[in-house]
Amino acid sequence: MPLRSLFSAAALTVISASLVQADPLTLTDITGREVTVDAPVERVILGEGRQIFFAAVLDRDDPFHRVVGWRDDFREASPESYDAYAEKFPELTDIPTFGGFKDGSFDIEQAVSLSPDVIILNLEAKAATDEANYEEKLAKVGIPIVYVDFREKPFEHTQKSMEIIGELFGKEDRAEEFNAFYAEQLARVTDVIDAQDDLKRPLTFVERAGGYSEDCCMSFGHGNFGTFVELAGGENMANPFIPGTFGTVNAEQIIASDPDQIVVTGGNWDAYVPGGNWIGVGPGSDEAVATQKLAALMERPAFTGVKAVKENEVHAIWHQFYNNPYSFIAVQRLATWLHPELFPDLDPEETLKELHARFLPVEYRPGYWVSLK
Repeated sequence: MPLRSLFSAAALTVISASLVQADPLTLTDITGREVTVDAPVERVILGEGRQIFFAAVLDRDDPFHRVVGWRDDFREASPESYDAYAEKFPELTDIPTFGGFKDGSFDIEQAVSLSPDVIILNLEAKAATDEANYEEKLAKVGIPIVYVDFREKPFEHTQKSMEIIGELFGKEDRAEEFNAFYAEQLARVTDVIDAQDDLKRPLTFVERAGGYSEDCCMSFGHGNFGTFVELAGGENMANPFIPGTFGTVNAEQIIASDPDQIVVTGGNWDAYVPGGNWIGVGPGSDEAVATQKLAALMERPAFTGVKAVKENEVHAIWHQFYNNPYSFIAVQRLATWLHPELFPDLDPEETLKELHARFLPVEYRPGYWVSLK
């Protein structure tokens, strides 16, 4: 069917649906754009499959009932999470999938044919949507785009993003409850760190997706896990060398900086790099195997003789904390590694269990981190 015909068909669907839906809602998304949507929305396209992490909080009983399409990254990027959800909600395997905006594989005709009430995109997709003029093209058939962010500036945007999605879903109270829990749990770290008059911040190097490739070493600058480290009372070693959120630090610089702590983000990426050296932490992971692989990564030249390695202050943590509403868990875990003396009663695993018990539809499974110490 020609694109124009698809647009016309979708427009008729949207117009007809609007006759029975609630009054239009005008909200401000995370980019500052004013967007008008008929809410609560019933048909949603998720620009990334891992956005189910926020949908599960708001639609705990049936997190997929609004999802009419999503990007095909969830099963490959976080297979243990995918399997846990598929076990309880097998219908997720029938949801149409499509490519990403950043890599240019998004199929606009397919999206229009699904007649969504809204498309929810992560902030990092905006440059690609601007370049392809998707906002204007979809607006012509009454399909708005709303941007949220859990990745670029998580501690500035997470609560606001949850408010936005809560408005879209008609789950404002649920979003407010989650945001209160988020703020409470984050404050268990930040209040303690802020109260220290003369805090010694351990120099901490975070390797992003260590072992995913042979290159060394991807890391975080002013944002994401770099900010996690700072909130947890550490000094992010890569800050002076990476001007943005993501970048690379060479092996010589790691040796010269001699970090006190090393944290490697990991996940099961067998779909991308079969049999790779990545550290497969995540829900239900084999912690013994993850520990062995973490130790093996520390034998690379970049870490030879480094203080953190000599003193076994080496850890691995689930990479997906970098792009979902649960980032406060990672901050708690980092705080207990960097300053165990300040947090004798803080148990991030108990916090993660409470998150599952109160907000998530799947059972807690251990395996989100390991440590050599």
